[in-house]
Amino acid sequence: QVQLVESGGGLVQPGGSLRLSCTASGLSFSTYSFGWFRQAPGKEREFAAGRRWNTGVTSYADSVKGRFTISRDNAQTVSLQMNSLTAEDTAVYYCAAGRQLDLRRGIYAYWGQGTEVTVSS
Repeated sequence: QVQLVESGGGLVQPGGSLRLSCTASGLSFSTYSFGWFRQAPGKEREFAAGRRWNTGVTSYADSVKGRFTISRDNAQTVSLQMNSLTAEDTAVYYCAAGRQLDLRRGIYAYWGQGTEVTVSS
């Protein structure tokens, strides 16, 4: 049984940084793509970052490029380092895993429960 559990969300001031983690179980990293999506209040869920580990292909939304970095911490954990945060980054962030080639599409097979990020002074 595949399970994804996010952690690391919280309240951060504008300009600050936060690191989200996604601990995965029940799957092999080398055969899956991982994505981070977010959903702000009153808005649709949107793609933030994704990576396919067996090829190294990485993709970022234009809104986070240069500020967010997706990485693999260990055999079971994918992280999203978020720097220079603004109020527009406030959202619930979801980790997702799947085998599709298009990292940006929200058709991943498995999803975490989400972790809330609030950027506010």
